[in-house]
Amino acid sequence: MATSPRAAGRFETTWLDFGCGTGIATLQLAASVGTVTGVDSSQGMLDVLKAKIDRQGYTNVTTRRLHPGDEVSGSYDLIVTSMTLHHVADIDAQLTQFFRALKASGWLCVADLDPEQGEFHEDNTGVFHFGFDRYALRRAFVRAGFADVHDVTATEVVKPTHKSGLRTFRVFLMPGQKTAR
Repeated sequence: MATSPRAAGRFETTWLDFGCGTGIATLQLAASVGTVTGVDSSQGMLDVLKAKIDRQGYTNVTTRRLHPGDEVSGSYDLIVTSMTLHHVADIDAQLTQFFRALKASGWLCVADLDPEQGEFHEDNTGVFHFGFDRYALRRAFVRAGFADVHDVTATEVVKPTHKSGLRTFRVFLMPGQKTAR
């Protein structure tokens, strides 16, 4: 059973997992942070996460549904988003929302796809970007107010595609820190 946020080994920080899905990353984060909020636009995904939270006894994890266009609210030390940003239409607006929701000196960490040809998803409904040019995304981070923005290749995903068979997709990690505006 999971313990309270003040348990040994936890940092008293507040994290937001944007686009949390069924909570794979959310629950991994929960073991080390004060509180983590998982947000997603899919109530079904959040219901699965809520069942996991209840079953595993987490007391420091909450969920919240955000509809497309809803404002990210709260005050967080860290916002993470993994494989979600390519589903967001207006990247500049989303990064600005993240900036506003972060505490002073907070961090945003984005994991997403390098440019691809629209083959990562079998159905591209709700996909607004077929990956990201890292240089352009770093510039968008800076426009939103972030500093110390950099990127690294985090992993590669090998999966079958509907167009060209087995394909490798690179995933990058891009952090940026909130600075005074």
